[in-house]
Amino acid sequence: MKRTIEIMDTTLRDGEQTSGVSFSASEKLTLAKLLLDELKVDRIEVASARVSEGELDAVKQITSWAKSQGYLDRIEVLTFIDGGVSLEWMKKAGAKVQNLLTKGSLNHLTHQLKKTPEQHFKAIAKVIAQAKKQRITTNVYLEDWSNGMRNSKKYVFEYLDFLATQPIKRVLLPDTLGIITHTETYEYLSEIVQQYPKMHFDFHGHNDYDLGVANIMEAVKAGCHGLHLTVNGMGERAGNAPMASAIAVINDFLPEMKINVNEKALYKVSKLVSAFTGVGIPSNKPIVGDNVFTQTAGIHADGDSKNNLYFSNLMPERFGRKRKYALGKMSGKANIQKNLQELGLTLNDDELKKVTARIIELGDKKERVTKEDLPYIISDVLDTDFKQSVFVKSYVLTHAKGLQPSTTLSMEINGKTYEENASGDGQYDAFMNALHKVYASQKKALPTLTDYAVRIPPGSNSDALCETIITWEMDGKEFTSRGLDSDQTVSAIKATEKMLNLIAP
Repeated sequence: MKRTIEIMDTTLRDGEQTSGVSFSASEKLTLAKLLLDELKVDRIEVASARVSEGELDAVKQITSWAKSQGYLDRIEVLTFIDGGVSLEWMKKAGAKVQNLLTKGSLNHLTHQLKKTPEQHFKAIAKVIAQAKKQRITTNVYLEDWSNGMRNSKKYVFEYLDFLATQPIKRVLLPDTLGIITHTETYEYLSEIVQQYPKMHFDFHGHNDYDLGVANIMEAVKAGCHGLHLTVNGMGERAGNAPMASAIAVINDFLPEMKINVNEKALYKVSKLVSAFTGVGIPSNKPIVGDNVFTQTAGIHADGDSKNNLYFSNLMPERFGRKRKYALGKMSGKANIQKNLQELGLTLNDDELKKVTARIIELGDKKERVTKEDLPYIISDVLDTDFKQSVFVKSYVLTHAKGLQPSTTLSMEINGKTYEENASGDGQYDAFMNALHKVYASQKKALPTLTDYAVRIPPGSNSDALCETIITWEMDGKEFTSRGLDSDQTVSAIKATEKMLNLIAP
C-alpha cells in the first residue's frame, strides 16, 4: 500500500510574504479555484487573520465558493493567540480551519513572548478550546521548530507531550529560517514521528540554503504526513520549498508515496502566479523555467534523434510542455533540422550547411535566433522565393492628455491596401484594434497575444534601441516574434508585422 502525503499550498499566505507581492481578492479566488480544482492540492492556506479588510473580503469570497464545492475543510487561515480576535475574524470570513501560530523554540518563547512554557501552553489550550466550541478545526504551527530541535529539544518534546492531549488535527513543523540540512530534517522528524505515532505532522520548508527540496524529500522518508509548498517557491527571503520541483522529486524518487497533485497543471499555475505577482520565473528554474526543456548543444539534438540518448524521466509532456531546440552558435545541423521539422520545411545537405553557418555567425554576434526566424534566414542565405506578403505601410499614433490613444493604419496584404482607425488603452492597443478591424473585414482570425516583453537587445550597452518580444497563441500552438527599434511601440509593431507574415498562407 502506498502512503498518501497531503500537499498544502501556502502561496496565498506565506507566498504573499514575498517582498512587493500582494494578491487582490479576485486573484486569490482565481488561484484558490485553480489550486484545488486543477492542480488538485489537498489543502490551501489562504490568508493571515486580522491583516486587512481586503484580506477579509478575499477569504469571504474563497470560503463562499469552497462551501458550494464541498471544499470548506480544505481552506486554512493563519491565526494568533490573541484572546479570540483571530477566531472572531475567521467567523466573519466563514473559515473553519485555523493554523494557530505558536512558539516552537525556547529562544523565541523566552525573548519574544517573555513567557514560560507553562504559560504558553495554558494560553494555547484556551484558544484550542474556544475554537472547538465554535466548531473550528485547529492545526498548530511550532514557529522556529528547526532551531528548537537544534538548541532546545527538551522544550519541543515537552510541547509535543502537551499537544498530544489536545483536540487538534495536525502539528505543523516549520524550518522557519531555512537553516537545517537534509540529514537533520530526517533525524528530527524520524524521532518525532516514532515517539508520537498517532499524531499527524506536516513539514514546512524554506529555501535559504537552497535545500528546500532536499529537506522535503527527507521529511517524507522520515514519515511526515504532509508538506507545505508554494508555487514558484514564493515566500519571504529566499522563499519556500517550490511546488513543481517537490512534486517531480516525490513522483520520481519516492514511488512508495502517493500524492494527488496533477503534474500537467504545474506549468499553467506557475505562469498565472508569475503574471499576478509580476515576479518572473527564472529561465533555468526546474520544471517551469523557459529553458529547462531546451537543448542547446547540437550533439544533444543529434542524440535525441538516435534513440533519445539525452532524454530523462523529466519529460516535458508530463508538465504540459514541449521539448525545444535552441538556435545559436552552439547549434549543430541536428538542432536546425528539429526546428525545420516543426515548421514543415526541408533542406538538402548543402543548403543546411549554409543556413547552419549563418546561424552560428549570428550567435557569435550575440543575436538571438528563434525557430520563427528560420524562413527569413533561409530566404536571405539561399535567395529563395520566400516573400513577404503583409506590409504595415503607414500609421499615425496619437496620444494626448485627457484623450484616448488612437491609431490610423494603412497596410498591404497580398498587394491590396486596407485602412482602418481605432482607439485603445494605449498606442499599441489602438494599433491592434485597428489591425483586428482589417482582418475581421476579411473574415480572418488573428492569434491571441499571451506575453509581451521589452528589453535592451542582448549584448547591447546602450538604451538607444529596444527589442520587443511578443508571444502569440493560435490553434493551440505558441510562437514568438521580435521587433527592434528606438521607439518601443514601433518595435512592437515590427514584431507584429513579422507575426502577420508567419501566419499568412
